[in-house]
Amino acid sequence: MGQRPSRPPPPPPPQPPAPPPPRPPPLFSKPWREINWGDRASALQHVRDYKPPTERHQLRILLYGPAGAGKSSFINSVQSVLRGRMCSQALVDNTSSQSFTRKYTTYKIPKGDQQSFYPFVFNDIMGLESKKGIPVDDVKLALKGHVKDGYKFDPDSKLSEYNPFYNKYPKTNDKVHILVCVIDAANFSVMKDETKQKIRDIRMEASDLDIPQVAILTKIDEVSPEVKADLKNIYKAQSMKDQMERFSADVGIPMNCIFPVKNYHQEINIDNDIDVLILSALREIISYGDDFINLKKSNDRLIWFKVFNPSSEDVSSPVYWIVCLLVGLLVGLLVTWFVSRI
Repeated sequence: MGQRPSRPPPPPPPQPPAPPPPRPPPLFSKPWREINWGDRASALQHVRDYKPPTERHQLRILLYGPAGAGKSSFINSVQSVLRGRMCSQALVDNTSSQSFTRKYTTYKIPKGDQQSFYPFVFNDIMGLESKKGIPVDDVKLALKGHVKDGYKFDPDSKLSEYNPFYNKYPKTNDKVHILVCVIDAANFSVMKDETKQKIRDIRMEASDLDIPQVAILTKIDEVSPEVKADLKNIYKAQSMKDQMERFSADVGIPMNCIFPVKNYHQEINIDNDIDVLILSALREIISYGDDFINLKKSNDRLIWFKVFNPSSEDVSSPVYWIVCLLVGLLVGLLVTWFVSRI
């Protein structure tokens, strides 16, 4: 008889799946952004000593962002830091996902003597929502100083120039000098695309006006358990840095203009670490706004210099002749008034 054909060897046993790569540690070995946690006193004094370029100037800070992000709470937290006690001037609601702020409101912060105010003000507005919320056009009007204090926003229509709350002739102090986007860091990942697009539209308008922009990320203790356990981990937490980078990529605000903070919420006493983060953000907000005011002053001086010291390029510009015409009309009016008084 012939030999039976040999059977093929059995297949090798299946190999166990490769173990997943190790998860990155939740904390970096050292912070990726330096902050002096023991520098509260000097940071606070820096803000208290701030003076705008001239006494007539008032730095206007406009807060905008989704409903419930913490705009009003940030205003209250800044006041609490500067006054050394809990403050709640801006009304806050924790029971609704819709915007609680309905009116265009200016908040001044009194100094310790109660006889004067800090030379910067905050403006709170209705929150952005995917379907309702504040009309983007109203935010653009606020940037230019056309919205009067107390105007009640209408989600269905923008402010008309015939409305008594429309400021036809805004002065320098009516206009916004620094735009601050306030975002809930814990819920940014589920923010609707329509809301993100509104943020981009507002940013484009501010960019056209050369208004500087920063972002405040709130509720940071809800993003990372390491941050919740110790606020000093804020710039060591991997999850927090990832969230900031994701936000930066989505809306275009650079990382060095994004500042994570924890608003005062359930605390009844001032906390050093909370204060340090708020003061760190506030110092940058004031610095950016002050730079903008100084730049506008320099540009205004340059315009007047070119009127009285024109170059060949200036003379060929229609802007030069328009300014000359306006100056001539002003001089004519002054001469007429002077002659009538003789």
